[in-house]
Amino acid sequence: MAELSPMMKQYFKIKEENKDSILFFRLGDFYEMFYDDAKLASKELELTLTGRDCGQDERAPMCGVPFHSCEGYIARLVAKGYKVAICEQTEDPAKAKGLVKRDIIRVITPGTVMESSMLDESKNNYICCMFAENKHIGICFCDISTGELYATEISGKDSYNVLTSQLASYNPREILIGGDIVKIKELPKFIKSKLSAGVEMLEDGKFDYTLCKNTVSEHFKDESENVSDSEVLVSSIGALLSYLKDTQKSGLERINHIELYSESQYMRLDYNTQRNLELTQTMLTKEKRGSLLWVIDKTKTAMGKRLIRSWLEHPLMNISSINNRQSAVEELVNNTMLRLEITDNISGIFDIERLMTKIVYGSANARDLRSLCSAIQNLPRISELISDCNASYLKKIYQDIDTLDDIFSLIDNAIVEEPPFTIREGGMIKRGYNEELDSVTGDMNNSKDILAKIEAEQREATGIPKLKVGYNRVFGYYIEVTNSYKDLVPDTYIRKQTLTNCERYITQDLKEVEGRILGAKDRSVALEFALFDTIRKTVADNLERIQKTAKAIAMLDVITSLANVASDNRYVRPDVNLSSAIRIKDSRHPVVEALLKDAPFVPNDVYLDSNSDRVAIITGPNMAGKSTYMRQIALIVLMAQIGSFVPASSAEIGIVDSIFTRVGASDDLASGQSTFMVEMSEVANIVKNATSKSLLILDEIGRGTSTFDGMSIARAVLEFCADKKKLGAKTLFATHYHELTVMENLLDGVKNYSIAVKKRGDDITFLRRIIPGGADDSFGIEVAKLAGVPQSIINRAKEILSELESGNGGKVEIIRKENDDMQLSLLGAVQSPVIDKLKAADLNTLTPIEAMNLLYELKGMI
Repeated sequence: MAELSPMMKQYFKIKEENKDSILFFRLGDFYEMFYDDAKLASKELELTLTGRDCGQDERAPMCGVPFHSCEGYIARLVAKGYKVAICEQTEDPAKAKGLVKRDIIRVITPGTVMESSMLDESKNNYICCMFAENKHIGICFCDISTGELYATEISGKDSYNVLTSQLASYNPREILIGGDIVKIKELPKFIKSKLSAGVEMLEDGKFDYTLCKNTVSEHFKDESENVSDSEVLVSSIGALLSYLKDTQKSGLERINHIELYSESQYMRLDYNTQRNLELTQTMLTKEKRGSLLWVIDKTKTAMGKRLIRSWLEHPLMNISSINNRQSAVEELVNNTMLRLEITDNISGIFDIERLMTKIVYGSANARDLRSLCSAIQNLPRISELISDCNASYLKKIYQDIDTLDDIFSLIDNAIVEEPPFTIREGGMIKRGYNEELDSVTGDMNNSKDILAKIEAEQREATGIPKLKVGYNRVFGYYIEVTNSYKDLVPDTYIRKQTLTNCERYITQDLKEVEGRILGAKDRSVALEFALFDTIRKTVADNLERIQKTAKAIAMLDVITSLANVASDNRYVRPDVNLSSAIRIKDSRHPVVEALLKDAPFVPNDVYLDSNSDRVAIITGPNMAGKSTYMRQIALIVLMAQIGSFVPASSAEIGIVDSIFTRVGASDDLASGQSTFMVEMSEVANIVKNATSKSLLILDEIGRGTSTFDGMSIARAVLEFCADKKKLGAKTLFATHYHELTVMENLLDGVKNYSIAVKKRGDDITFLRRIIPGGADDSFGIEVAKLAGVPQSIINRAKEILSELESGNGGKVEIIRKENDDMQLSLLGAVQSPVIDKLKAADLNTLTPIEAMNLLYELKGMI
């Protein structure tokens, strides 16, 4: 077999160290891929597969992409779950002796993307690392594009549910696991079905406590003491930092703070709740429009958009923190001019957080610095606007905003207003910023004037009137003298070329000028890059100041957004307290109201507490508004606990520790679960993890099975939720089982409500009003008619219903055949011989012994 070429030997050596990645191998102006990588990339990216001579008999399969437009291709590969290793030339090809040196400068994975063009500016891109040992779980989430790192320890009997809730809230793109995490059997199924994350199991050595402790201590210095008490937390953070160092190679100083949190700080929202309440996207279309985030997000910056999403996914439990946010919102609601001015000034601010990441990693260009400068330009005015605010939250924002005047002056004085995209071809630095650069660029731009001046000076000095200064590629710049004036040539001239009618000379001074002119372009480009790099590093050294300011701007953006939404939509400030009550007057669904626009939304009241009004049974026909009503209550509670105003005329919200929902169901074919199994799994999760301080939204429990089975399950669940000794949670319970309305008289804390309906003949009108008392009809046939079911089917359904309701004493009999479950007969009732026997018996004439014999006989018949 023929020997591989030196370049392909180099390729295979680097590929061997990056087997799990698609290798982008830099050749000139292209990133090339070879062999299996080329075949895979050509398929995934729809590239033409070619070949290259690599020293062997067969040409190596090859495809490539231009290096200057590689981000789009990399983004497509990463979105499909692949890793991409970037192999760059690490020395100047012009100066290289033999084969140009190459090495991996970065491995891009789904959780380590930082390029703005590859990210959604409105959401964080988290990588997660979790490690479990001795029933304790350390878990951390990091967004390297913003430098955020959140970490917590999870333990206790419900640790799995806390873990999945955390994963649902942060929704990481990539998950690193180690230790006993692999023993959690249900976790792979949850990640696969609920999250769009890639999972990688790291080797045990990566989680070694001593190694991780040293890594964390070295990176975070004194701050590492905050996590030192938790070995699993230290191991998860240390393993994450090690992974990022292996893949990113540099720039980890961007991650300079660990945000420790406790699960109890935030309301628990599991995956089903976030999905069912459509907090950030709709269930069907997966779009933002139609979600709660769509309604409340009027932020003007990318930083604000990410923060308001984070608030929505992590409602607060601390009343003081909630009230601080509310007071800030209220102050801006009451000051329209201030609110509008803040909105206008924030609108011009670029994504400072992600710009700083590029600057720290050394990938920012001059345009990025100019964007940062433009953002900083607005800070003094914003600071001035909120300087006199009274709310403590706004005062804290004011204190955290650094106007960064020095950074603004540095960039504004150095970088031209419209710099080029590349930083390797000059044209970035303003004239007047650096004397040496001005001199070099002056030589480059004024070469003709310089040569004309030399020519005039030499004519005067030598007395040769026709002396010329010229240039060719062989000799460079020269002095040309015709033969008739050769006698006047001074001794300092050095002859370089003899022509027919003239001689050409050079001088030491001319060669120095030549060096200045011909090398000016290269020197100016190199000098500009050096100056730019110094400026970039100076900005990077101020990371902490700039990062703190960026976070303050994001918070102000979110508060202003909530204030604008509250003002535009007539929201009110809720009273959030430690009581167990939820009292809302004239509640409205924020999303439905926004979608209806000018159409009126029918408001409704709600009253729940932990005593006499724990459970509200809501009956009424489909399409009448039961689900909308229940969801709007849940959304209002959630909005209150993020610090937002709410759609109502008044609201008192006792802190809720979690919201659980069982709304709608569908088959989970991927895991082999039917609709009813999905429904029961959700119910099981709720009753296991809810507390007396939770809010439960239960819609149509038990409808996925037979009538009596479903009704039995629904009643049992309702009893469990209402019973203080078992759960006693505040519960909204919608059902079509009218038989359950008797529970108001049987169970303490249960109240009946229904949807008001107006009926005229065969037509019904939904009034959308919640009224006390249970419904006496489901109006199923009428709803079917409204839905467009053909009239012939409607008529036949009425006939069957009439037969069922009037036949055999006006009741639908219960039949139980041998070995059969008890079911309602929909084919007509059968008269029982037991009933015949009882009807024939004359109780007035029966003796005691005859009664006993009759009872024995009846028992035998049954």
